[in-house]
Parts: sequence; C-alpha cells; structure tokens
Amino acid sequence: MKNSIEINPILNKLPKHLKQFIKPQNYEDYSAIDQAVWRYVMLKNVNYLSKAAHKSYLEGLKLTGVSIDSIPNMYGMNRILKDIGWAAVAVDGFIPPNAFMEFQAYNVLVIASDIRQLEHIEYTPAPDIIHEGAGHAPIISNPEYAEYLRRFGEIGCKAISSAKDYELYEAVRHLSIIKEAPHTPEKDIEQAEKHIEELQQNMGAPSEMALIRNLHWWTVEYGLIGTVEKPKIYGAGLLSSIGESEWCLTDAVKKIPYTLEATYQNFDITKPQPQLYVTPDFAHLSLVLEEFANTMALRTGGLSGVKKLINSKALGSIELSTGLQISGVFTNVIEKNSKPIYLQTTGKTALAYREKELVGHGIETHKKGLGSPIGKLKGINLAIEDMSPRDLAAYNIYEEQKVILEFEGGIKVSGEIITGKRNLQGKIILISFKNCTVSHGDTILFKPEQGIYDMAVGKEIISAFSGPADLNSFNLITHVPSEKTIQVKKTKERLRLEALYQQIRDYRDDINRTISRTKVLEELIENHASDWLLPLEIYELAYIGNEIELSKKALTHLNNVKYNRPEVGKLIDDGIEIIRYKENYITNK
Repeated sequence: MKNSIEINPILNKLPKHLKQFIKPQNYEDYSAIDQAVWRYVMLKNVNYLSKAAHKSYLEGLKLTGVSIDSIPNMYGMNRILKDIGWAAVAVDGFIPPNAFMEFQAYNVLVIASDIRQLEHIEYTPAPDIIHEGAGHAPIISNPEYAEYLRRFGEIGCKAISSAKDYELYEAVRHLSIIKEAPHTPEKDIEQAEKHIEELQQNMGAPSEMALIRNLHWWTVEYGLIGTVEKPKIYGAGLLSSIGESEWCLTDAVKKIPYTLEATYQNFDITKPQPQLYVTPDFAHLSLVLEEFANTMALRTGGLSGVKKLINSKALGSIELSTGLQISGVFTNVIEKNSKPIYLQTTGKTALAYREKELVGHGIETHKKGLGSPIGKLKGINLAIEDMSPRDLAAYNIYEEQKVILEFEGGIKVSGEIITGKRNLQGKIILISFKNCTVSHGDTILFKPEQGIYDMAVGKEIISAFSGPADLNSFNLITHVPSEKTIQVKKTKERLRLEALYQQIRDYRDDINRTISRTKVLEELIENHASDWLLPLEIYELAYIGNEIELSKKALTHLNNVKYNRPEVGKLIDDGIEIIRYKENYITNK
C-alpha cells in the first residue's frame, strides 16, 4: 500500500480525513478467473467501443496505463496518471457521496478494487475495478472533461445532504454488497431492493446532494455526447457494461438533450436506464454544472441555506457577509420576514475566516455551540461591519463599554464588550462580551453565567455548505462503514477451477508453454462442465495457433454449454466473434 500511495505526489496533498477511505489494492488477491473476466470485458468493450465511444476512450486507455490483458495495478496507474495531473486510490465499494466528490476535487480517481464475479460479468450495481478503471480512467485523459470532473467534485462536496440521504446511501451500499456476493438468497436481495424503494418514495423534497448526484449519474456515469440522432458514449457506467453499452444506443432507450432538467430525473442503479442525456460537447457539461451551482446554498446562502443545514443534521458551515465562517451542527434559526435573524449551533463549533480557523475560536472554545444575531442594528442604516472606527465609537461599540445592541429582527444583546476581531479589510467580524444577555422578546437565548459571549458580525448569510470551513477544525477521521464487501471463502471446487484458469494464463503469458491445454479442457469438461469463459480462452489460443483439433473440441464444448445454459449463449457467441475477427479490435499491452 505504501508504494501505491507515494508514487503519485498528488496523493500527498490529500487531507487526512480522505485518506481514511483508502485501502490496499492487494493485487495478489485477484485470481486467474478475475483476470479472465477483466480480459473478456475489455476485449468485448474495446471491440465495440472503438466505434461507439467518444474518441477520448481509446486514446485514454493508452495514456492512463489501462491494459486489456491484465487488471490494472494501482502502482502502475499512479505512475502514469501523474503525467496528466491525476491519481488513483483503492477503496472498499461505495463511499459517502461527499467524500467521493471531494476526492475528485483533488484530481483523485476513486477505484473500488474488487472485481465483479463471472456470474455478473455483464453488469453489477456494485462499484468495481472494471467500472472505475476501464470506465472512468480513460476519459479523464481528455483535459476538458478532466476539468469538468474536478470542478464537479469541488462543487459537489459542498452540496448539503438531508438526514435521509445517508440512510439511502447505506441501503444502496448494502444492496450492492449482497448482490455481488455469491449465494445470497433471492429473498434477501428482494428485501433490500424493497427497502431502497420505500426510502426513495419517502425522501421528501430532494436535497442538494440528491440533485447533484442525479447530474453526476446522467453525465459522469451514464452520459452520451454528440447529437441525439448519433451519440457517442463517454459515461463510465456505459463504458464498463458490456450489455448496456450496446443496448443504450438502440431506439429502445430515449435520448434527451442534456439540460438542467436532468437534475430532477431520478435513477435506479439495479436496472438498465430507460432514458439517457446527450451533451453536444464536454464544455456544455460545465455550463450546466455552473447553472446548478447558482441554485445551491453555497452561492445563495440566506434563510433557505441555514434550513438546509438544519435538515441535514450534519456538520456544515455558513459564511457571513464579513467573511466570518461558522462551522458546526446547526439546530435552530429564528426568522422574520423570510430572513434569518438569529442562528444556533449545538455541540462543537469553530469560527474561521477564509477557510482558516480564527485563533482561540476552535471547538475547545465553543464546545457547546454558538448562537448569533444576523442583520443590521435597529434604526441604524449602517451595518456594524461597515462602520469606521469613528462610527463604532459613536455607537458605543468599544472595548470595556457596556452596551445594548438591538437588531432589526428584535434580537437584543446586552453586555460589556471585551474585544473584537477584524478581517483583512479592517471590518469587525466578531465581538466578544462578558456579563452578556441575549434575548428575543421574552425568550432568553444566552445568559451571563454561560461565560463569554462571542457575537458573529454580519448583515447577511452569503453562503451555506456541507462540511467545515477549515478541515483542521474537526476530527473528521470517523468513517466506519456499516458493512464491508463480502470476501467469500472459496470451495475446493472453486480453487481447482482457478488452478485451471491459472494454467491457461501462464501458457498465454509464456510463463509455462509446456502446459497441455487439451488436458486442461478435458478436466474442465469432466469437473466444471458449466464454465464457459475458460473454454473460450482455450479456443482463442487454439484458433490463433491454427490448432484445428483443439479448436473443434473447445467449440463443441462451448456449444454444449450454450445448450445447457442458454443465458450465457450471447456471451459465448460474442467472444467467438471477437476471436475470429481479431484484427478488428485494438490490442493495448
């Protein structure tokens, strides 16, 4: 793991709270069956996608070090990705959406290092290395798209979630794990799918994270580019699905010009998508993203921004017009005339300016939260932040002076001023009081016995966003996944089958050319008659070597498998077609 992290300097810039999601790739854990699954998908995809994907795909396979014949090694990928300003890390399945997007903001590609089972070779709802490595990585070689991805992460990680979003994330993660795990009872899968459906039907108004996740799905995961009549594929979900990449371009799937309307189109990860969105070019993606960002509390602030944070029940921040930033769990807001006049956090709270914590105002100082009025003083047109030193003295806002400040909204602050803090422009951003009482009508919001009262200064809230303003203010290394991807103990039969796959792989890689492929095929027919991928690999080697007898024997067995397992018939036929017309696809070693 050490080498895979240090090989790319971009990874050294990652904050500690993101590094907690990184896990070792453990390349030696990939079996020869896993390698064969990767190889089949890549051969089939490259054969088809050379015609159907955006031109950046094939170019990107070479530039990002993604091989057709072998599962990519994270160490090697990082060595190559650094040349285009990106890096890659391995993670365990789905990670929380904010973290996923924050990785993107640092130009880091998150790769779920597990690989789908042979039984799910066409599609899996679980993120895997085929989806991430063969889907996402190649397209980021396009500079315009890579910048879109980075910018999406930068904006997306600030999107505010609702409390229900995380519950849905956990449910989706659970479903993806059990669907990919072998021998999961069908009733368990049905129950998990039903739970997700129930959650989706009771989400209420969609949060910012839910909306931007839709944009991510319809672009980064399932995007088409070009014209509605003749689109090309660029979305990683389509690039990595050998079934859906073909189906998506048929008339069975509705094609819609990509606009901000896609924000409100939900999706189901367990089913093929009935409609897809087509962007004319990658630049258009950024235009729509900025259009959406203009609707976010990140840019609008105000009462709605605070309410979104309260609804999230999670760590978030607001920024006042002075630039002062308050980070914590927001629990209450008092409003008047649709404007916030007082806001309150509960529990550990920190104050910052320009993403840097104010000295003496971290979570140790504000252990129990912070409340503060918002707005102008009553009867005074000049906001506190706009007052000159002479104005402040005139209104008695001065060190060691007892003062009563009454705000337009009705909040009253009465106490003795200790000191204040100013921003770089000289504007007052914080005033500290002792013996202070804060009230709203008959309601006491702060009492003298509670200690020092730190009053944030700002006539309005200009921004509200997820997470802390200063990443160092809070201990963010708290991620404990509810469940880990299932590593099933292999049966003796499975291990014997893997050994047969390994022999053929060793033969292909010139590690051992003395292996009798005929004997391997005979043992396969006798003990693993339902397997279809290994006889296809044997057929390929025999066909390339013009070994007629072995070719016939492998082909006969494949026809028997098709007869007994019609569900894999198309996979076999497609594999044979690629082998016979091998000159039509591009090798990338």
